[in-house]
Amino acid sequence: QVQLVESGGGLVQPGGSLRLSCAISGSTLDYAAIGWFRQAPGQERERVACINSYVYTNSVDSVKGRFTISRDKDKNTVYLQMNGLKPEEPAVYYCAADGRLYRDRRCLAHQYKHWGKGTQVTVYS
Repeated sequence: QVQLVESGGGLVQPGGSLRLSCAISGSTLDYAAIGWFRQAPGQERERVACINSYVYTNSVDSVKGRFTISRDKDKNTVYLQMNGLKPEEPAVYYCAADGRLYRDRRCLAHQYKHWGKGTQVTVYS
């Protein structure tokens, strides 16, 4: 059974940084795509960034140059380094995994089967 556990969320001021971690069990990064998605209250879940088994990354334009998705195969963990956080970016950040998408480049939330419970990111002035 695939399980994902997110960590690293918290409080940060605008312009600050956080690094989110997604620890994965029951699946190997060699044959899975991993994505980070976020959902703010009253809004739909949106794509942040994804990485596939070929280490191809896909991120939404609004975070390019500020957020970086990466992976550590030895730890079976995927990270989301977030720099320059903006006041409009507080949300619950979720990681998702799916072995069927190991070659996927599109990063679409509805295609992912396995989800973590999320970690809260709050940006405050």
